[in-house]
Order: sequence, then C-alpha cells, then structure tokens
Amino acid sequence: MEADWEIEVGGKAPVIEARWPGFVDLRLHPERASQFPEAAELPALAVALAMLNALASPVWTSKCDVWPVVDSAEFDPDELDAPPGCGAHAMGCYVDLLPRSDQQWLFPAMAEAACKRVCSLLRAVPLRCCRVDLVIRRAIVLPERMGLGITAYLTACGASQADATRTLQAALGAFARVFSGHSTLE
Repeated sequence: MEADWEIEVGGKAPVIEARWPGFVDLRLHPERASQFPEAAELPALAVALAMLNALASPVWTSKCDVWPVVDSAEFDPDELDAPPGCGAHAMGCYVDLLPRSDQQWLFPAMAEAACKRVCSLLRAVPLRCCRVDLVIRRAIVLPERMGLGITAYLTACGASQADATRTLQAALGAFARVFSGHSTLE
C-alpha cells in the first residue's frame, strides 16, 4: 500500500473541529458507526471506526466522509501503485483522528513521528491500487483547547467502481488495524 504524510498547520490551513454539530462520540457508542450514511455506502468504514475508537486505540475519530472520485484528474493511478487498466474508477474517504491522550501529540514533531511510523507499516501491506495520505492539522478539541490531529485520506482505484470500492474497503481495514494496533503512537 502506498502511504505518505505532510503537515498543514499554518495560516489558513484547515482545522479539525472535534465536536462539530452532529458529532457522535463512538468511544461511548461504537454501535452507532454502522448507522452512519457513509457506512451504508462503504461497510468497512463502520468496522474501521469501531477499531479506531476502541479503548485500546491511541486515537479517536471525530468526522468522516466517503465519495466516488468522478474526476480522473483528482488522482494519479501511478501514485496508487495501480497496474495498467485499473485506474478507470476511484473511491475516496477521509477520517479525522485525534489523540486519546493530551500528552500524545503535544508538538508537530510528535505527530510527525506517529505518521512516519504508520506510513512505514502501511507501505509493508501488500495491497495495490490504493494509498493513504496523513495530514497533520491543528485541532479544536474543546472551545478553549487547541491541539493537533490527523486527517487520513484514503483513495483506491479499480477497473470498475465495484473494484475500487472493494480495494478501498481492504485499505480501510489495513489502515485501522495499523493505526489502532499500537498501544502508543508517540
């Protein structure tokens, strides 16, 4: 699986708003993940969200979305390690991740180290036609508390829309296992 990371914390870079209107705390209600409209479109998302919000996970999620990529200019099949003919259709999703501990990502370098570690582990996953891009961002956890979070963008392609969806589901599973499988991502 292809994986990379970057930092977007300055200026007018997007900010993760943890407790946006409509926020469902899946740490308290993991069963609600399967009720999200996005999970109806991509069932593996509910499983991934449950894993990412589990008590043993070093992160929790605040927002997600799923979409078909309709403009082929939005992705490069080569960046997804796609063989010829497998870049005709694509699906994408994102998940906003926040650290479970206030001490986990105090500084960008700490979040950077977590991203490097996760990317290294994801690159070892033998899955083609997909990639994960981790973006370190500022995050508003509470109105009076600013911190850091990570937006994970997953993209998958295939010869058909069904192929792209299957690959995205596999990528989500691998991503959730890697990200939630570590006791600490320092």
